[in-house]
Amino acid sequence: MSGWGGAAGAGPGPYRWVVVGNGENRRVGLFVAAAEAAGVGTPRVVEWRDVLRDGGHEFAADEVVRLDSPGENAEVDQLLRGVDDPTRVEGSATWYTRFLTAVGSLRGGVRLDDPADLPVLFDKRRCHARLDAAGVPVPPSPTSGDAPPVRGWDDVRAAMREHGMPRVFVKPAHGSSASGVLAVESAAGGRIRATTSVEVAPDGRLHAPPRLHNSLRVRRYTDEREIAGIVDALAADGLHIERWLPKASAHGRSADLRVLVVAGRATHAVVRTSRFPMTNLHLGGARGDLTSVVDAAGDRWRQALDICERAAACFPGTLCVGVDLLPAIGWRRFAVGEVNAFGDLLPRLTGLPGGPAEGLDTYAAQLAAVRSAMLPAPSHHPQARKDHAPF
Repeated sequence: MSGWGGAAGAGPGPYRWVVVGNGENRRVGLFVAAAEAAGVGTPRVVEWRDVLRDGGHEFAADEVVRLDSPGENAEVDQLLRGVDDPTRVEGSATWYTRFLTAVGSLRGGVRLDDPADLPVLFDKRRCHARLDAAGVPVPPSPTSGDAPPVRGWDDVRAAMREHGMPRVFVKPAHGSSASGVLAVESAAGGRIRATTSVEVAPDGRLHAPPRLHNSLRVRRYTDEREIAGIVDALAADGLHIERWLPKASAHGRSADLRVLVVAGRATHAVVRTSRFPMTNLHLGGARGDLTSVVDAAGDRWRQALDICERAAACFPGTLCVGVDLLPAIGWRRFAVGEVNAFGDLLPRLTGLPGGPAEGLDTYAAQLAAVRSAMLPAPSHHPQARKDHAPF
């Protein structure tokens, strides 16, 4: 097998692996299993809760440090967002500030997630602006970059009118996993409909705003007052608006792709289909048939992968990103919806045929990419690069 696979079974080499994550999380478990299978030893696990409580962590010069998602742990979520219930949607701006502070408290080691990339990756407005400036196709957005902040529903309605956008996605600027996302569409006569996984619960206090919760059930709101209440509650954390582009379909369902890019190469791709605008698998989306998509795209398939690689190149210090690729009707044009720092949780998915990660899962591909980079021994590794990715 060509590409990185030949390096995956070699000895552990001069570096030791560390993963910063939530030890009980399946992400960490899958990465540890992949490292052991690749023969690079059992990675040391540093818990996010300890980083947050201790105010940082120090890594040795011979440790390769991989950051994993701090999600799916109620204690860590409370430390980062300051909310009393992990199902709550609010608190993403607090999460953003505290997470970046925690990342900045990590010292030493060879880092695979550049601390300078993460503030952009976790702010949809800044990420959109960076991609757009690099010529990567993205949905039009009135909130890209340093645009004035969205203060609430009135601003969303004004942006829809002024920019000729009858259908938009309204997203928390620092959200993930479709948390708090609304697909908003207007119709003749001023009627509004919003599709979202947000569930509204009364606060129980007189004149208090509603409490917003993530739900695994996608619902539709048609009362503009309810929609305005949700958007107004989310606006304090920052909002990003972008045009809702008509997407291609697969077997009668809306479809998009998550494409993993490792060390600059598109390695894995999964088709996500849904009867809702959001295709996230945990919201009822399903994996589609990639072979049929590749056939439908024809000679444009390579162009789709090139777009994903160009998006990843906007974050050159980060080993691996997951690119959400939006295909236009007919699979002839593509735009990048988001770039995800923790977008590699794609169990049982192996690399694209003929690519450098063919036969490898997403974690084995990253291990092999680092191995094939032939990092110099720690004694020769420049001090200036210890806190940055070697790619």
